[in-house]
Order: sequence, then C-alpha cells, then structure tokens
Amino acid sequence: MNPNYKQHFQTTAKKSEGSFVSPKKYLGQHFLKDENIAKKIVSSLNGNKNYKAVVEIGPGTGVLTKYLLSDKSFETFVVEIDRESIVFLKKKFPELEKNIIEGDFLKTDLSLLTPHPFAIIGNFPYNISSQILFKVLEYKDQIPEVVGMFQKEVAERIAAPPGNKTYGILSVLTQAFYKIEYLFTVNETVFIPPPKVKSAVIRLTRNKVQQLDCDEELFFKVVKAGFNQRRKTLRNALKSNPKIQLQNFESELLSKRAEQLSVNDFVELTGMIEMEK
Repeated sequence: MNPNYKQHFQTTAKKSEGSFVSPKKYLGQHFLKDENIAKKIVSSLNGNKNYKAVVEIGPGTGVLTKYLLSDKSFETFVVEIDRESIVFLKKKFPELEKNIIEGDFLKTDLSLLTPHPFAIIGNFPYNISSQILFKVLEYKDQIPEVVGMFQKEVAERIAAPPGNKTYGILSVLTQAFYKIEYLFTVNETVFIPPPKVKSAVIRLTRNKVQQLDCDEELFFKVVKAGFNQRRKTLRNALKSNPKIQLQNFESELLSKRAEQLSVNDFVELTGMIEMEK
C-alpha cells in the first residue's frame, strides 16, 4: 500500500473507529465508516426472538459488531478470514474472543457454531455475496433471517419479481424459501476505500415453506438450466441439459422463458418433470 494512502487511511479510520486494519483488495474489503448506517443495519434485524444467536460475516474493524454485542438478547459470533482483523477484534472486543471463528465462511460448518436457530448479518464481500446466499440456503432450516449489504445491482436481482429483466437464478432460489425486502441504498462515500458501485441493504425472512412440493435438487437444476439460456424457451433450454429428462409431456410453461415463471411455476414444472422419470 502506498505510504501516503496508508497514512490517510489510518487517520480517517482513527476518527471513526480507531482502527489500523488495512483494507485488502483481494478479500474485497470495503470498511464501513458511517456509524448511523451501521446502527441502521443492525436495527434492521427484526428481533422477533426466534433465534438466540447472530453470526456476522466479515466483521473487519467491528463497526457492526459493537452494536450487535450491545444487544444481550442473543449471542454474537463472527466469522473472519483476515488475520489482521482478527488480531484487532480480539483487542477491541475481548469478550468476543471465544466466538471469533477464523476462516472462510463458505467452508465453515455453521451447525457447529450453535444448535439454536441464528440470524446472519454483514457487510458482505461483493465478490462472494451470491455464494454466501447459496450457503444460507444449505442451512435455511436453521437461519430464519439474513440482513446483508450487497452491491446494489445484486440486491435488486435478489428482490426482483418475475418478468423483471434482473430476475434470475438467485431471485428464484432465495424467494422459494425467504421473503425478500429491499431496505435502503448506500452511497460509495461511506466506505474505506470507496467501492466503484452503490450498495444496498436487504433483509431475508424465512417463509413458511418447509419443503417444496417437488424434488428440491431437481428444482435447483431446472431453475439454473432455465436461466443459463434465458433467451430460449424453457423447452429448448432444458432439452440442452442432459441431467433433465423432459420426455414428451406438454405444458404451456415450457413455451415461456425462465424470467416469466414465478417460484410456484418452477415448482409445478419440476413436479411434472419428476413424474415423467
């Protein structure tokens, strides 16, 4: 890092957080420096008390962490891969030390953190934000709520309804199991260093769907295959996938493109394909 920039960063961070952790580009780190937005993100947790723990992804300098720790109605865990941040967090929040998980969130066995339901929160690294949600889906029965900062375009995609040009794989798979709320937009200037894009905070709240009315693994395959060739009708898009056998059944759903189908439409179509096996 350029010495002049480092000095500027340390001075800026000192004013807001007293932090001397350097943001690392390869980790996609953009540290939030706005206290009001930090409070707003943490207060966006519904607090419906159906969970006893909150797991923060990539706490960095702890701007969200300190507000999480002030709420004693749940236990706070953090997952951090950056060693420099971990050292800093242990010094700043000694009471958190036993709940700091050092490592890659995507490779973490979340079931070992707590046997209770838990919420997920974080200023997510944009380069892995979609993968974070796929990980959440693996633990959907244990995660009733997610509040996260995403790149604005990704947040809009997750929340998009059918027929919208940004509606896609992530939209359908998350909306199958969660209610999605676009909460607010965040400008680039509140981060160190500023990203080149706007950000947004969204909330995912687990819906009442315990199990899809079709084979879930096949459902994922149908959704992904449909959107991988989204300009084609579903009949043509699915035919090109050897793992999906359409046989000869007819359905008006097959004459549509993936972006025209709701979650329930995809469930219905998957059930039809399943019956044809």
